[in-house]
Amino acid sequence: MITLTLFFSECFRKDVSVLGTNWKGGVPIEVVDLAYRPVMLQLERLLRGQATLRMAVKKMGPVVTDNGNFLIDWVFDKPGDWAHINTTLKMIPGVVETGLFVNMAKKAYFGRSSGEVHTREPTHT
Repeated sequence: MITLTLFFSECFRKDVSVLGTNWKGGVPIEVVDLAYRPVMLQLERLLRGQATLRMAVKKMGPVVTDNGNFLIDWVFDKPGDWAHINTTLKMIPGVVETGLFVNMAKKAYFGRSSGEVHTREPTHT
């Protein structure tokens, strides 16, 4: 039997108790390229907030993932039930994956500029 345990290693700026406290760029959502516009409309209709197609910096056009998909950045109005929101997002046709990692990690490690590492474990049971 194989047991998989997921750990995250992140920058200290992502160590927050409420999503959206430090990072204001939104939740990244990977979408099939031809579906980006309908997905953006559904996002704003179902979950409010603002959805924008992430544009590339060093080339013309949108950012393209390794899988050939586009990225939408969804800036939410207020925090909510992230498990429900993640499920709602994944049910929208054209959504491949979200940047929400709900109830997946056993532990997260946050590196600080001093070189120290802070550990956080989930508060849910």
